[in-house]
Amino acid sequence: QMQLVESGGGFVQAGGSLRLSCAASGGTFSSFGMGWLRQAPGKGREFVAFISASGRTYYADYADSVKGRFTISGDNAKNTVYLQMSTLRPEDTAVYYCAAGPPCSAYGCYAPQEYNYWGQGTQVTVSS
Repeated sequence: QMQLVESGGGFVQAGGSLRLSCAASGGTFSSFGMGWLRQAPGKGREFVAFISASGRTYYADYADSVKGRFTISGDNAKNTVYLQMSTLRPEDTAVYYCAAGPPCSAYGCYAPQEYNYWGQGTQVTVSS
């Protein structure tokens, strides 16, 4: 049973940065498709980024709204996935969830229903 624990959320002013961490246990993240999704108040859960192994390397993709500002990465030794968030905007305010599922296909892992395991979420609040 894969378990995921997020950390690193908080309160930041617009233009600032945060790094979210997702510590995995009960499985090796490199064997899964790993994603970050977020949910703002009154809205559905939306895709932010995913990373998935492809041979000896990884491939990743991002929501258009965060491309160029967010970077997803993984540390095999720590079995941890990160989301580096820069140039934050008030519209990035949400609860951010780490999720794991089967390795992503060539089409990627964009939908919440593609993930089987979820962390508890971490709040990110960006003030204007």
